[in-house]
Amino acid sequence: MFKLICRMLSISKVNLYRESVIGAGRQEGIMKDSDFVPKIWPEDQVPSGALKYYNQCEVCTEKSRMIWGEGNPNAPILIILDNPGERVDKEGREYVCGTRQTLQGAIHRVGLDAHDFYLTYLLKCRPLKKYDKERAREFSKPFLFGQIETIDPKFIVCLGDVVIQTVFGDKETSVKSLRGVWRSVMDRPCLVSYHPLAIRRRPNLMGIFMEDWGMLADRFLSENQKPI
Repeated sequence: MFKLICRMLSISKVNLYRESVIGAGRQEGIMKDSDFVPKIWPEDQVPSGALKYYNQCEVCTEKSRMIWGEGNPNAPILIILDNPGERVDKEGREYVCGTRQTLQGAIHRVGLDAHDFYLTYLLKCRPLKKYDKERAREFSKPFLFGQIETIDPKFIVCLGDVVIQTVFGDKETSVKSLRGVWRSVMDRPCLVSYHPLAIRRRPNLMGIFMEDWGMLADRFLSENQKPI
């Protein structure tokens, strides 16, 4: 099943990244919050094969909008969240939800560029009704791992307990116990931190959250320095 998904994704991978979200260039140091404006990252096209198979997941309904990923599909850094959030307001207009605002804000503050990121989700649809969480997560896991294999990022960022418990296969683990040091997922360096929604609900975690993003920025920039 895993190899089938990998082949399916490899064939279907396309780059829909728009120039509008690429910054003027990466800058050293912490960026000013006043310079930050959240943007809607372009959604990646859902592979036709994945669309057919993933629709069998119980979180998918007739009203569901499947979000395969967003940002730059060729980016060196892959971020994983538990599931997509709201996409449109009451008037039907696209907007950036609080989770993605906090996420993009952290990227901006440590001086990284949106072009270097691709955001995906464990569950590809936003749950609209009650569902068997354990079953849905296990169903979705091979699709996520197939995505990682296809995208082949240099770094992975896992955010929130749901993601790390599924990715690391340990229902008892937590962000608190895994953050602060580099981990490995599918032989790739992985950083663990809190879910952006947790930061919004508990602002006291912001300092820790930014420490984790600082770890990522330090390593990524040091390993990707361009010759002068």
